[in-house]
Amino acid sequence: MKFVAPWLYYSVLRVLMFAVPLAILLSMGFWPWAATGIAALLGVCLSYLFLGKSREAVARDLYKARHPDTEPVNADSEIEDSALDATEATDAEATDSEREGKSQ
Repeated sequence: MKFVAPWLYYSVLRVLMFAVPLAILLSMGFWPWAATGIAALLGVCLSYLFLGKSREAVARDLYKARHPDTEPVNADSEIEDSALDATEATDAEATDSEREGKSQ
């Protein structure tokens, strides 16, 4: 079986939990606005009752996406960091040579 993203699985089930009751209510002759409201309430209730694990999986994936384990590497930041390191090393060498010159 292929891996299906949790958000896709959850979204499809949520749409089905709205569309199926809506189709049933419309086929029974309910007014469209009433059928839509009732189907929306049924969809929310059914998804709350039966999709808890899927909802948690989606929440975990969203958290992982927003809080990665490692900090992303930015090429500009790397270049700036290496330039700053080189400048600091040059400044440290110049300071050391000035101290040696004064002490002699």
